Amino acid sequence: MMMLAQDTATVVYLVIAFGALVFLLIVFAIFASYFRWWIQSFLTGAGVTIWDLLGMTFRKVNAAVIVKSKITAITAGVDRSDISTKALEAHYLAGGNVPLVIRALVAAHKAKTIQLTFREATAIDLAGRNILESVQTSVYPKVIDCPAKGGTRSTLDAVAKDGIQLKVTARVTVRANLQQLIGGAGEETIIARVGEGIVSAIGSADGHGKVLENPDMISKAVLARRLDSQTAFEIVSIDIADIDVGQNIGARLQADQAEADTRVARAKAEGRRAMAVAAEQEQLAGIEESRAKLVDAEAEVPRAMAEAFRTGKLGIMDYNKLRNIQADTDMRKSIATVSGSKK
Repeated sequence: MMMLAQDTATVVYLVIAFGALVFLLIVFAIFASYFRWWIQSFLTGAGVTIWDLLGMTFRKVNAAVIVKSKITAITAGVDRSDISTKALEAHYLAGGNVPLVIRALVAAHKAKTIQLTFREATAIDLAGRNILESVQTSVYPKVIDCPAKGGTRSTLDAVAKDGIQLKVTARVTVRANLQQLIGGAGEETIIARVGEGIVSAIGSADGHGKVLENPDMISKAVLARRLDSQTAFEIVSIDIADIDVGQNIGARLQADQAEADTRVARAKAEGRRAMAVAAEQEQLAGIEESRAKLVDAEAEVPRAMAEAFRTGKLGIMDYNKLRNIQADTDMRKSIATVSGSKK
């Protein structure tokens, strides 16, 4: 019995020892897996504990990304008050680009003129904008062509008050406005607004000569309109790259107007001619009607004479006298006609 008890105790000790060994091996494996990240964090003062690294494993967070990002921020001197390990993990789990955000914060911190917090940087990153490119654009302004290269038009066409067309190309220097990156309009809006402002400035000029003499009057007029409002950029300057004289739009419009007026006048004259022709035809119809009435009246004369003969109101002698008078009248008319033709 003593031997059996001793054997049982030995087996128990061996099982306990084996379990302890397995536990130690697991602990050693975990420690070995995260040791280099923990030691880097410890030596740089990043404050990432071994338990934080273990928790990242269960939360399916890439520990290397978090540790490297936090070490980069701390060694660069970025304010660590809002860059906690939990905040970095939360941004990673939200689908954000943690290294890019940290690089943007470091660039903003080194620039010393850009105020950018970790919360703003993560919000801009989750909004889909490249936060590092935005910070770089804020440090080093970007030049935008107006109109944009590759567009349907190569110049901005505007007409001064004297009717001369000017073809303008401009370059707009912009700086990223980090506080309005979320919800702010992009480059297309800047190009459209600047193009509208240039066309308006040229259109309000008294003559194209003044614009050619002082191209900066366009820049001043456009900048005074605050076209960068509600956009993700701040306009630094607007430079007129080139101005070419185009067509005389005013003269062409006047010629077109004169041609249109001529067509209207011709149409009115044609209308008056048609009315005159119609009136003439009406008069001719009236003459023919009068002639018809005269023929009808002349036809009544023989009837009246016959009636006068029957009633005795007209005798043969009276009729002969009447015929003589008519013959004499016809002779005088013929003589007058012959004399008139000889003259």
